[in-house]
Amino acid sequence: MFRGWWVVLGAFGVTGMGFGCAYTFSVFVEPLQQVFGASRGQAALVFSIAACLNFALGVVSGPLADRYGARRLALAGMLLVGTGLLLAGRARTLAQVYLAYGAGVGVGVGLAYVPAIAAVQRWFTRRRGFASGLAVSGIGAGTLLMPPLAGWLVDAQGWRMAYTVLGIAALVLGGSAALLIESDPAARGLAPDGDPPAARAAAACAPGYTVREALHSRAFWLLYVSGALVSFAAFVPFAHLVPYAVDHGIPKAQAVLLLGAIGIGSTLGRFAIGGVVDRIGRSRALAGIYLLMGLCMGMWALATSWGALAVFALAYGAIYGGWSAVIPAVTMDQFGGRQLSSIIGVLYTSVAVGTLVGPTLAGFAYDLLNSYLLPIGVGALLNLLAAGVLLRLPRPGTPVAA
Repeated sequence: MFRGWWVVLGAFGVTGMGFGCAYTFSVFVEPLQQVFGASRGQAALVFSIAACLNFALGVVSGPLADRYGARRLALAGMLLVGTGLLLAGRARTLAQVYLAYGAGVGVGVGLAYVPAIAAVQRWFTRRRGFASGLAVSGIGAGTLLMPPLAGWLVDAQGWRMAYTVLGIAALVLGGSAALLIESDPAARGLAPDGDPPAARAAAACAPGYTVREALHSRAFWLLYVSGALVSFAAFVPFAHLVPYAVDHGIPKAQAVLLLGAIGIGSTLGRFAIGGVVDRIGRSRALAGIYLLMGLCMGMWALATSWGALAVFALAYGAIYGGWSAVIPAVTMDQFGGRQLSSIIGVLYTSVAVGTLVGPTLAGFAYDLLNSYLLPIGVGALLNLLAAGVLLRLPRPGTPVAA
C-alpha cells in the first residue's frame, strides 16, 4: 500500500484524539458551573481559550514542522493534550481549569494539527481533496465517540475521573497515531500519489510560495478574512449546543447525543465533500460551504425539539467537516508545498480570533438575554458575508498582488 495512506491514518488518529477530547467540553459545562460557581460565559471561556490556541499556534508549529518534521510536532502535541486533561481533572479552581485545559489541550492540538494536515497535502496531488478529507474525518469520528463517552464517564464516575480517562486515551492512542506521520514523500524516494520517481523530479520544479510571497498575494488575504468571519460562529455549537438543548427541556443524556450527531455528519461530510470538490473545483466549493454553514445556523435558530436539533447537528456537522477538509487543499492549490505548513499556520490565526471571541460572547449573551438567538443570528450573517468574500478568490496560480 502507498505510504501516503499510512500518513493519512496517522493524521486521522491525531485529529480524532485531539479534537475529540477538546469537543467534549460541552459535557463539562454544567459540572464546572456547579463546582466553581461559574456563569455560562465564564465556563465557555475555558473552551474558547483552548480552541483559540488550537489554531493560533499553527503560526509556530507550521514553521517548526517545515524545519524539524511533522512527526515530532504531532507527538509533542498529543503528549500535551493528555497531560492537560490529566491536570484538568485535578483542578481546584476555575483558573486552574483555564490553565490545564487551555494550555494543555489548546497548545497540544495547536502543535499537532497543522503539521499533521500539512503533511498529508504533500503526499497527494490528484486525490488531495479526498486524502485531506479522510485525514480530518478523524475530527468527526472523535466528535462522534468522545462526547458520549465523556458524558457516560461524568454520570458514572464524575467529571474529574472523566478527564483522567480522556487524558490517558490521548497519551496512548494519540501518541501512537503521531508516529505514523511523515512530512515528505521525497524522503523515501517517492512521488505524490505513488507515481514513478520521474514524477518526483517534475514536482520539485514547482516548489510554490514562501510565507512572505503568500502574504503579498490577494488570495491569502481573501482566505484570511473569510476564515475569520466564519470562525466567529463555527465553534459555538461545540460549546453551547448541549446547554441550549437542556434549556429547551431535553434531558442531558439525549442532549449529549447531539454532539455525536455532529460527529456523524462531520465524518460523512469529510468523506463525501472531500471527494466531490476534486471534481467541481476546491475554491468554488469552499464558497458554497460557507453559504451552507450560514443556512445551517439559521436552522439552529428555529430548532427547539430534539428531532429538529438532531437534523441541524447532522447537517452542520457535514458542512463543518467539508470546511476542515477543503481549507488545507485550497491552500496547497494556491501556494504550493514549499512552505505549506508555515502558510497554513499563519492562515489559521484568522480562525483563532473567532474561536476565542465567538463561544465566549455567545455565553455572555446568554447570561444577559437568557437566549442564544442573537449570537446564532449574527453567526449566520457572518457566514453569508464570508461566502461573498471568497467568491473573489483568484484561480490557483494567478499572480494577483495584495
